[in-house]
Amino acid sequence: MKKRFDPIRDKSAEIIECLMASPDMPSDDNLLFKIRLAIEEAVENVVRYAYQTGNGWMEVGTELSHDKVELTIELRDAGKPFNPLERPDPDITLAAEDREIGGLGIFLCKQLMDEISYRYEDNCNILTMKKKINIG
Repeated sequence: MKKRFDPIRDKSAEIIECLMASPDMPSDDNLLFKIRLAIEEAVENVVRYAYQTGNGWMEVGTELSHDKVELTIELRDAGKPFNPLERPDPDITLAAEDREIGGLGIFLCKQLMDEISYRYEDNCNILTMKKKINIG
């Protein structure tokens, strides 16, 4: 499943619901909860920060592996180049007021998903998240 949103301003909820409605999504409620949280964090980051004006586009997609054991979610945008994986993980042992602002969203995505990768290709940011799906 692939879909393009243009512009993305004020469309976070619509983009998230589109991804969650994909026929590639598992039926397991626990997995869906984790996947949804990761999608929410990733989509919000793109909508809020990728474009200065907020009027850019985003293409989203899901794909289930042929053996139906791995879900891939891809977010693509042409906003300013930004690799969220280069940012160090926050020190969650510190009190909230002692931590640096930002970085918790991608940290949460890393905890919830099995694999996250980033690449900049053809003037686009491409964030790929993968989650193992237990069937049977």
